Amino acid sequence: MRRYETIYIIRPTANEDDITTIIDRTNAVIEKAGGTIIKLDRWGLRKLAYLIKKESQGYYILTEYASIPAAVDEIERLFRIDENTLKYMTIKIQDTYTPDAPEAEVEAEAEVEVEAEVETAPAAEAETQEAPQTVTEAADPA
Repeated sequence: MRRYETIYIIRPTANEDDITTIIDRTNAVIEKAGGTIIKLDRWGLRKLAYLIKKESQGYYILTEYASIPAAVDEIERLFRIDENTLKYMTIKIQDTYTPDAPEAEVEAEAEVEVEAEVETAPAAEAETQEAPQTVTEAADPA
């Protein structure tokens, strides 16, 4: 199983029952696939940076969970179908999730991955750059 974080925005016109239904349906997909909900955080109604489907506000929900990739595909399919979901984004936090691992180990693993990417990026850029060429102009005999 992998560890994911999904944030989704629900229309501000949706009532509390609709919001609860969307959250319950999302959690049911995760649990049906054998996953576990790590954290569910309702951020509430917030102003959007730009209009999304003609809405200037949205109800934000953050779900952190461990599941298989097929569950993520199903959740995102349901979000696309649902007219109350304005936008969603899923991020893979960890390739292999171990439920008994302390949070410090998870954060350390993420930092190591980021450091490895940063260290390889300059080397890759240096390989793609060519050496500067010097141009010498011949003196005009005239």
